[in-house]
Amino acid sequence: MTKPRIQRGTPIVGRRFTSKIHARCDNQGLPLGFILTGGEASDYTAAEPLMEIPVAAPKALLADKGYDGDRFRESLLIRGILPIIPPRSNRKVPDHPDYRRYRDRNRVERMFGKLKQQRRIATRYDKTILSFESFLNLAATRLWLKSFVNTA
Repeated sequence: MTKPRIQRGTPIVGRRFTSKIHARCDNQGLPLGFILTGGEASDYTAAEPLMEIPVAAPKALLADKGYDGDRFRESLLIRGILPIIPPRSNRKVPDHPDYRRYRDRNRVERMFGKLKQQRRIATRYDKTILSFESFLNLAATRLWLKSFVNTA
């Protein structure tokens, strides 16, 4: 069996055409930055690059179970950021977060829902990383514009 031929100049995220969008948001659910990884990649591989985005450091970080890792938790605590991440099911000693604060993570999920209202993002039409990230940034700009325009 031969390998499928990939055209030159077509960078693909991961081994297949699937990809994950990792985002960093502010406390209102507005996107601050994105990182794309392959669909088969683990979530916490994108956690450190997301934290290096040059914006103000948060007091707490809300994330899902995919970002639960000892090294990542320690690096957050060293930076003075409280990790609010539920434990994975296979953790030996689960460290339960403040679930009252964790409820605010729905703002992040709503942000992804608003981004995926753009059909081009939801169906991943673009085959190159550059074109997909560019349109992702345009969709994020649309979300930010609503907070700057007087709607009254």
